[in-house]
Amino acid sequence: MIGKFRRAAEAAGAEVLEARTPEAALATLARILKEEGVGAGGRTAVWPAGPLRQRFHPEILAQMLPGLVLEVTREAAAAAHVGVTEFEWGAAATGTLVQDASAVAQRLASTLPPVHVALLPAGAIVADIGAALRRFDPARAAFLALVTGPSRTADIERVLTIGVHGPRRLVIVLYGQEAGHA
Repeated sequence: MIGKFRRAAEAAGAEVLEARTPEAALATLARILKEEGVGAGGRTAVWPAGPLRQRFHPEILAQMLPGLVLEVTREAAAAAHVGVTEFEWGAAATGTLVQDASAVAQRLASTLPPVHVALLPAGAIVADIGAALRRFDPARAAFLALVTGPSRTADIERVLTIGVHGPRRLVIVLYGQEAGHA
């Protein structure tokens, strides 16, 4: 299932990296942030609360990820170069990420910075979007976000342009073991 997800996500313009453990995912994130210049020259990244972030003490995050802002506000997200978010599900058929984005911080971090790093447990990849959507309780998830590739539009003279209405780069970090059909 990971291979199918990877192929579909890459076909949509995303980059897909794999990390075997949560610690390896954090190291991968640190490498991406460094490549993007976060922590140098005032460049920042924002990362709203999520299960993976909660595994690590804020002091560890500050040491490993210089320039990381954990308090995600509209201003912080608009000023950030990278937004990091955690997704609950991935749809293998389309390479789509699916997230309960009811919390405004999730939406800000995934749409305002020019680079979006999406963290997804490898065991949370299901066959298609329908299978992912069935895992959400509509009474609890007021806003679902579905992300397939970086932001793109063709509304300007019908020319495809990347990153006009959102991130120009999407990096998906799959972490942990594939748990079969989640």
